[in-house]
Amino acid sequence: MGLGPRLMTSQSGGSKGAQKGPAPPIKIENRIGVQASSDVLWEILSDLSSWRHWCPIYPEAEGELRIGNRLALTLTLPDLAPRRIAPRVLDWVPHEQILWSDVAWRGWVTSQRFIEIDSLDKGSCIVSNGEVFGGFLGDLFVEKRRSAMKRGFLSFNEALKERAEAMFNERR
Repeated sequence: MGLGPRLMTSQSGGSKGAQKGPAPPIKIENRIGVQASSDVLWEILSDLSSWRHWCPIYPEAEGELRIGNRLALTLTLPDLAPRRIAPRVLDWVPHEQILWSDVAWRGWVTSQRFIEIDSLDKGSCIVSNGEVFGGFLGDLFVEKRRSAMKRGFLSFNEALKERAEAMFNERR
């Protein structure tokens, strides 16, 4: 990601000067196997207006998946106050991925949120869902929220799995 070196000090102890730079990126991710097709998963994920019916961490979601578009989401992580975010869609590939970016703490924290579908066969996929954080205060931001994010990403995947498997089985 080209985020540069973290605070670096001399190993010899001779220099007290430090190079300042953003922290290295931090990735938080959850993966889950889903017994459903990528078609069903994409149908659910691409319909942001329906997320309120199944998604525990984005109970309000609006917008269109188009590169450059802003989404309007309410992020609700366990044990944290809900907050409105307006990430920008960086990329989306039908049946494969959604990628958006956001900033926090007045731009001192950057993030790239991803939802990826890896199709194993016609009725089996692995869903990866997570976020990569960077910026000068990325490590501090994550430190305060890591547990909530891990639990939130797990609940997202479990809810998506339940909905997708039910839809897939109904259509068989």
